[in-house]
Amino acid sequence: MRLARRMRAEQSDSSLTLSQTSALATLERKGPLTPRELAAQERVQPPSMTRIAAALEVAGLVTRTGHPTDGRQVLLAASPAGAALLREDRRRRDAWLAQRLRELEPDEVAVLARAARILDRLAGS
Repeated sequence: MRLARRMRAEQSDSSLTLSQTSALATLERKGPLTPRELAAQERVQPPSMTRIAAALEVAGLVTRTGHPTDGRQVLLAASPAGAALLREDRRRRDAWLAQRLRELEPDEVAVLARAARILDRLAGS
């Protein structure tokens, strides 16, 4: 968990919360979603997602368009600015982690590789 916190610290200087960053990343990965679908993906209540999406939209990181088949609904999508922010965050985190990995001894790298395979297996079950 300390590693996850440290990697989040490498995030861009944006003022996004973890919930906002996660929702934005989900939209980038999954494509346009209704607020209810996004709330389900993020495992939050729809009213919470409404607040998260509104903040992202005000920041210009999310776009809101009408649903193509249901006029009562809207679709949220990562805007080009939102996608660019996520790319920069990933680039910074990847650079930080790559530097830390270069500092490890070969036997430590082997242990990490084995642990990664085990964690992947656990995540898949």
